[in-house]
Amino acid sequence: MSLPPGFLDELRTRLSLGQVVGRKVMWDSRKSNQGKGDLWASCPFHHEKSASFHVDDRKGYYYCFGCHAKGDAISFVRETENVGFMEAVEILAGEAGMPMPEQDPDAREKADRQTQLVDVMEHAVQYFRLQFKTGAALDARAYLDRRALSHEALERWEIGFAPDAWQGLWDVLKAKGIEDELILGAGLAKPSQKGGKPYDTFRGRIIFPIRDARGRCIAFGGRAMDPNDSAKYLNSPETELFDKGRSLYNLGAARSAVGKGQPMIVSEGYMDVIALCENGFTAAVAPLGTAITENQLQMLWRVADEPIIALDGDTAGVRAAMRLIDLALPLLEAGKSLRFALMPEGKDPDDLLRAYGAQALQKLLDRAIPMVDLLWQRETQNKNFDSPERKAGLDVALREKIKLIRDPAIRQYYGQAIKELRWQLFRSQNNSVQRSKNTWQNKQPQAATLATKSSVLATADDAQVTVQLRESVILAALICTPEVMVEFENGLESLQCQ
Repeated sequence: MSLPPGFLDELRTRLSLGQVVGRKVMWDSRKSNQGKGDLWASCPFHHEKSASFHVDDRKGYYYCFGCHAKGDAISFVRETENVGFMEAVEILAGEAGMPMPEQDPDAREKADRQTQLVDVMEHAVQYFRLQFKTGAALDARAYLDRRALSHEALERWEIGFAPDAWQGLWDVLKAKGIEDELILGAGLAKPSQKGGKPYDTFRGRIIFPIRDARGRCIAFGGRAMDPNDSAKYLNSPETELFDKGRSLYNLGAARSAVGKGQPMIVSEGYMDVIALCENGFTAAVAPLGTAITENQLQMLWRVADEPIIALDGDTAGVRAAMRLIDLALPLLEAGKSLRFALMPEGKDPDDLLRAYGAQALQKLLDRAIPMVDLLWQRETQNKNFDSPERKAGLDVALREKIKLIRDPAIRQYYGQAIKELRWQLFRSQNNSVQRSKNTWQNKQPQAATLATKSSVLATADDAQVTVQLRESVILAALICTPEVMVEFENGLESLQCQ
């Protein structure tokens, strides 16, 4: 829907941002100056003790000096109410006593259709939940019991079951008078290739409703009960409601949890998210059966500055984490990055929690490594750099990755961090080679005494003394401030001391 020129300006003029925000926060009376429209409060978007959230009521703009959230009345309502742009405008227009302009017919028709699809999805949620309580779901309930999911957890997550019937859901929805086109459009059934009735998308599966940030059911995920099923996990097809690459499981609840101080954790699947949340890690989300996309990464960064990637510790999970580096590098911004909690080999967060408890997982999260360290591990792990050519190859590979970073400041810092890691690696290798050489020659180096230093200087000419003094100063500076070695690495490598 397009709004007429001047509508939003008039809306902002009629509204006080301080009143809009004031419904969600308590103003800090010591820092705020109501008369000047200078208002301060604890941020509603992240957990904090001090009042770093600022509202300039005269300009109609807010900014948090802690999490850097910013915007106007519309963006504030969007974030706090989990609604879209037009819905936020409608809410504010109602408060301001402004009638909304008429929608164009196409936009109205699209909005009405989406509302109908959401209604159909809610009917499906209820159907699957009822089926979960029947005898057909006995094995499904036993499986979830082995996964240590309580009855309360099953209710909270609206777990359901799709019986192994071709038209179970289809027949129920048709009996409610729902049109074929809406059932198919919601992705709940597929057309028959043989000309018969459409058949259910989900059959013989445990069902996980997928809700968007606004709480609407937009899709389902299903876990097969038959071990021979070719697809262990199956998601709804993409529809007008569901774009897999732009959706995250549990995003709405996770966003609220991040605002209360919880770290955002990205795991691999539904069961991981449920296990994490049931054990107190309530800001957990998961991509929906695919590698994390650029859109999903941007969604994560809108909620948390440094989400923790906690994918499975199997080969596929490690590879997914490594691929994520290449996706994230060009998108890095100041303060926005990723950290990686590496699961034990063959374990996922759910396995770890059931075997060792929440404390074990918390330790892994506390030891989550920055992305630059995982990049270094990827390029150096299980590799031998015992020749100049191999070292040069490493340099080329790392330079190519750093070039992907668009932000010049971050690119510079990555270069410095990689240089330091490179220095540490090659220094340890050089020390090892030198120790081997000394052992082979059966000679131990001896430190020069004051007498030998004086003798050298006494017999040298002025030029030699100058060179030796310069070398002594350089070496002394490096000993006292070894951190500068990274900055002058190239020059030091070519330095020849007498």
